[in-house]
Amino acid sequence: MARRRQAVTIKHVAADAGVSLQTVSRVINNEPNVSPDMKRRVQASIDRLGYVPSIAAQRMSGSRSYLILALNDRERTIADWQARQGTDWVDQMLLGGMLKCAEHGYRMIFELVDTHSDHVERELLSAIAALQPDGIILTPPHSDNPQLVRLLARQNIPFARIGSQETGSGIPLSMDDEGSARRATAYLIDHGHRRIGFIAGSPEYNLSGWRVAGWQAAMAEAGLATDGLLAAGDFTYASGERAARDLLTAASPPTAIIASNDQMALATLEVARGLGLDVPGALSVISFDNTPLVHFTQPPLTAIDQPIAATTSKAVELIIASQTQAGLSAAVTVITGDLVERGSVAACPAVPGG
Repeated sequence: MARRRQAVTIKHVAADAGVSLQTVSRVINNEPNVSPDMKRRVQASIDRLGYVPSIAAQRMSGSRSYLILALNDRERTIADWQARQGTDWVDQMLLGGMLKCAEHGYRMIFELVDTHSDHVERELLSAIAALQPDGIILTPPHSDNPQLVRLLARQNIPFARIGSQETGSGIPLSMDDEGSARRATAYLIDHGHRRIGFIAGSPEYNLSGWRVAGWQAAMAEAGLATDGLLAAGDFTYASGERAARDLLTAASPPTAIIASNDQMALATLEVARGLGLDVPGALSVISFDNTPLVHFTQPPLTAIDQPIAATTSKAVELIIASQTQAGLSAAVTVITGDLVERGSVAACPAVPGG
């Protein structure tokens, strides 16, 4: 029976190169206080032995782990995965984060944390102890969870807060939710719509309020009323059905609706179909997110493309920069999304109040 090949360790590299463990560690971590000749000597041993640096080796002498930990809400993420309905928040987050990490020799690890758990602090501290990340990325609704923010501030670990406009602890990054809602509303106004309904997302997410505020501001700038045009949702398909039905069966229904995510926009299309309303002939619809699903609806949905990958990439960049640069700007970094035009918006039909 063949013997299992012994794994090459940092000790083997040090012995082969005739240097200390600390010197090998400094070369692995690309620290500045190593001469070019010593780097070449150690690297030659690494190449000759086929050594792959381990996380443990990279942590020697208090050096960095080269790991960034990204946290997402457990309940909603698992529900999205189980539904298999094409939501791609996690995909886009990993796309942007992992590619940027790779550029700098880092790795991204993804963890789920339950927002509502009484043990959320213990969960997070356990992950930090096990992984010793160089930085942490919080996504909504974790981004503005005071309990998590205070905990991370005490750990003295750089952390980014995607979907947050709160300065102070952490690095806040916004996807310009308010500005995106304003652009979507203005786009409909430019198409002649005057009664524009809005389906809000879950109040658990601060970004839901920002999107409502953007819609209200654009309507006010155009001198248009919003009475009876705001409906509550919670990002689920069922809530979108209820909200769309309430709006479209009202005495003065809207001629256009903006839904705060794709699931609620899909529900709006289905409710409109059930009521005999042609989209976009009788009703225009705009969605937030721009997940793969909206390409294949009938008609394909005009949508705000949330810049998730670009925002996560920037979060990684800022966390890494904070390792070596003191006094980074505490201002909110804003990454703006695009309005992707498809077939769900048309000129306002000539109806009373339209």
